[in-house]
Amino acid sequence: QVHLVESGGGLVQPGESPILSCTASGSIFIINGMGWYRQALGKERELVARITTSNGPDYADSVKGRFTISRDNANNTVYLRMNSLEPEDTAVYYCNAVGYLTDFSSFNSWGQGTQVTVSS
Repeated sequence: QVHLVESGGGLVQPGESPILSCTASGSIFIINGMGWYRQALGKERELVARITTSNGPDYADSVKGRFTISRDNANNTVYLRMNSLEPEDTAVYYCNAVGYLTDFSSFNSWGQGTQVTVSS
């Protein structure tokens, strides 16, 4: 089983640049990809950004040029730097990781979510 712990959310003002972080722990053999999704009130969960070993980073059109995803493979951690935040970025942000456990079974795990509220 893989456990994901997110941090860095909260109340931020428009234009601020917070960083979300997420660290995976457990019986991990390899993590093939990590990413961030978000779900605004009354909306479906959507991809924000993801980064894979083979393909590099991928972003939603709505955050391209503003958000940057990065990964620390040695510490099973993924970061999301969010620049030029807008009220429309307000949502619960969820971390996701996919890969294989030490018994070679696959996993697709989610964090508990961290609220980001953009408001002046």
